[in-house]
Amino acid sequence: MVSKTVEVKNVQGIHMRPAGMLVAEMKKFPGCTVMLNTADKKAKATAVMQIMAAGIKCGTQVKITADGENEQAALDKAVELFESGFGE
Repeated sequence: MVSKTVEVKNVQGIHMRPAGMLVAEMKKFPGCTVMLNTADKKAKATAVMQIMAAGIKCGTQVKITADGENEQAALDKAVELFESGFGE
């Protein structure tokens, strides 16, 4: 298992478009479970509704954990998306 904590840079937080981007990328790693953990919520990175329900706002610290096949590659991709602000 590998993990890294990132800060949400998106002014509007993680809304539908970035959540969809994250899910699409994480589904490319079927043998790996990627989770997003905030201070009070958890969401599977392949479940749009869980991500949306977590209500992740701008400035939130999110611990991304990846466990399984290609876990480092999955973590690196998730971190890249968060750090780039999902292209916004």
